[in-house]
Amino acid sequence: MAVLRSWSSLLWFLVVVTAHVTEAAGRSKQRMKLTDDGDQVCESQDNTVSFRSRKTSAPQISTGPEPGDVAAAFKVPTLDGEFSYQPGALRGSVVIHAFTNKSGFLECMWSSESSLTSLVQDLPDSTQVLFLSLDDSAVSDALWMREQLQRAAMHSKKEVLSRLHFSPVPVFALGNWIPSVLYYWSCMGHNCGLSQTVFTSEGWNMPVIIKRLDARYDWLMGRWGQRSYQLIDAGNGCDPSPSVAGAVAWVSEGSCSFFTKVQNMAKSNASGVLVYALPGNPIQDMNCVEDECYSQLGIPAAMVHLEPSVAQALRFGQKVNVSFQTTPSPDFFISIDPQGALAEMGWFLYPSFRFINWQAQWFDFYADLHTQLQSPAKVVPVFDKVQMQGEKGAVATVDLPLGLLDFDRLELDASLSCPGRRDSSCAQWDHTVQLFVCCNHLSLYCNMELGRWITAFRRGIGRWLTDVSPLFPLLDSNRCTFTMKTVPWAMPWIVSLNLRFSNQTEQQSKTLGVTGNRVEKPHPFRVMSLYSGGTFDKNYNKGYQPIKFPVPASTKKVELFAVITGHGSDENGCGEFCVTSHHFLVNAVFNNTRIFDSAGTALGCAMRVKEGAVPNEHGTWLYGRGGWCDGLQVNPWRMDITKQLDLSGSDSNTVVYFGLFDGKDPNPSQKPGYIIMSSFLVFYK
Repeated sequence: MAVLRSWSSLLWFLVVVTAHVTEAAGRSKQRMKLTDDGDQVCESQDNTVSFRSRKTSAPQISTGPEPGDVAAAFKVPTLDGEFSYQPGALRGSVVIHAFTNKSGFLECMWSSESSLTSLVQDLPDSTQVLFLSLDDSAVSDALWMREQLQRAAMHSKKEVLSRLHFSPVPVFALGNWIPSVLYYWSCMGHNCGLSQTVFTSEGWNMPVIIKRLDARYDWLMGRWGQRSYQLIDAGNGCDPSPSVAGAVAWVSEGSCSFFTKVQNMAKSNASGVLVYALPGNPIQDMNCVEDECYSQLGIPAAMVHLEPSVAQALRFGQKVNVSFQTTPSPDFFISIDPQGALAEMGWFLYPSFRFINWQAQWFDFYADLHTQLQSPAKVVPVFDKVQMQGEKGAVATVDLPLGLLDFDRLELDASLSCPGRRDSSCAQWDHTVQLFVCCNHLSLYCNMELGRWITAFRRGIGRWLTDVSPLFPLLDSNRCTFTMKTVPWAMPWIVSLNLRFSNQTEQQSKTLGVTGNRVEKPHPFRVMSLYSGGTFDKNYNKGYQPIKFPVPASTKKVELFAVITGHGSDENGCGEFCVTSHHFLVNAVFNNTRIFDSAGTALGCAMRVKEGAVPNEHGTWLYGRGGWCDGLQVNPWRMDITKQLDLSGSDSNTVVYFGLFDGKDPNPSQKPGYIIMSSFLVFYK
């Protein structure tokens, strides 16, 4: 922690904090009274806490605010004056971060140069961040946090500092709604709550409990068991040590990589590894580097500070046992979205401010989406918070507006939320969600796919607007049945869906100030189904034969329209995490190719948060996928192939599809993945 620059500044802050705490205590002073009917009531003068109980029943405790509730106005003293929030006064979002020195995760996040730099460089311009402390050391914490970010901003975007606010008042003395949200929402789990290491030894009166930071889970397979282990000193861990078999290895940082230490201890049959930081060094994020990440290890590992009593006991040959626990804590991160509602921040996979940036980027996306949804359109509700689960999914039959030919744009306004208001109520894992439509049971278009999305993993904030205008012909009747479903064994999602019909040409003319008769753009009048996917193995391409087709008379434009996603994982990571290419060869000459080149990249989907990918999900949501991301719509791939065709009306046109991995037919040796595909030719006139 940084020290105060002078005694005068310390005294000034103590006066400010003491005055504020005294004022808050005065406002919160409770008084007891009996009502006329004998109820005992505990009241607070600021109405922040109250409960009512009869002598014959247990106290009824308030459940507290929930995500989605409107955030009330508040003021918080800061090092530079005061941060004031008034609903509707800000155009962007507010992130509130509560620091505690009891968390190894937060210590690492605040000590990592890359973490600090990411905040000052990439925080969206619309976002304000309020930094608080949960501890008695709030004054020094606020000064230290400000100093860390000022230093990080020294050679980059200094403007960001005007949107970072540091309060010297501890959370427990704020006297507003923020403490009740932080404490009620609480925090426990992976990289959440207070991860601790507990040491015991014969002759100690009390156990020694210190904070820890577990290594990244994507290259460690083990988890700490709910038992006690013997702790064995293994030096720096850079060489195998048979003496640690069955024990937790105690190793120092340095001399070799974290991965090498853990790998050596795994080879020595250790049950786990504790790497201790050298004196004066912060706890670091233990992660693999480059090729190391392809080797998974079978034991857990964590980093802690060097505890002198533990080191001394080991030095003198005393037996030391170690166990692991996670103590719940107030939440570290909450937020207020641009619409003024309280919001969760999701799961921080590793200690970096990038997760704040990603959530803030999503808030910007959602604000822009909210603006788009205000544009003129004929809105047809299909689902309004309907539960989707099981074989049938969600089903609705609706009447469509007359005169569909007056519109040239069809958009799907879809959202997925959870049975409860917290992310903890959301379904686990990522699943494909598909929307099918049938307007005429005798039509070739019945039960074709109209839209596709991927569920978020344990987050319920997804909402997306998807343009599917080329599929207008699927709506070939004024009454249509829509079915939205995912795998039948998935936990339930709450779905909402509106169809939005609008006229893009007319809106563009108004925007450009064009008057007079508008220029009619081609309108889709027919679709022809092409190919679907299948198991991505050596036989994948053998079933696809060329399709011959004529171009209907009066056609002005022909478009290739495809929705393609890769799933599963063979030894090459196909089809979810491998780079695949999908080819539609037209007339044996024109190769129209879609390549999923971000599949398997470390941040391929994190980079799509600005497009609506739900950030801070559980699991490996950041990695790029084969044509999709967790918590995002699957955008249709569209190619104008008019010039590739013979428009004379003969059957001289052909198209054939094939999919490749690494430029060749897929040929996995085990657990082949699969491709889900809907593809069409769309004819316009």
